Amino acid sequence: MVKEIYSKVPKKIILASLLIVFQMSCNSKEEKDKYNEVVYRALNNKDTATLAIKISDKRFYGRYERSYYRNGKDSGDVRGDIKGDTLRGDFHYITSGGGWKRIPIALLKKENKLFLGSGVIGTYMNLPCFLPGTLNYKDSEFVFEEVKK
Repeated sequence: MVKEIYSKVPKKIILASLLIVFQMSCNSKEEKDKYNEVVYRALNNKDTATLAIKISDKRFYGRYERSYYRNGKDSGDVRGDIKGDTLRGDFHYITSGGGWKRIPIALLKKENKLFLGSGVIGTYMNLPCFLPGTLNYKDSEFVFEEVKK
């Protein structure tokens, strides 16, 4: 059955499709060069957090680790979008208990610092998000400062 379908499709279409896929993969590698890598650290009493992200004009991705004094750590990946001075996305991590979890993350960039937002977490289309009107950056659990290389 598969051979019948491929025999009816002109070889030019197959070659053109492969060329488009190859070109798209090259473009995605090219776009990765437009990201700047930045490392941030924050303290909250004896808890620490490290955020190593790559940032472009519209997106960010990287690693995030929160270490709780004498209680383990949460470590995983962050990714999301940038709109103005706000970075919003999700944090997919292994909890200190060993299970996988995904939560929303929001960071406000102000005075060369990133303020971690907090709010009521809900789901939309099975993805975690902050419920509208609940996101707050006052009294941030972590205020990140850039680590100079």
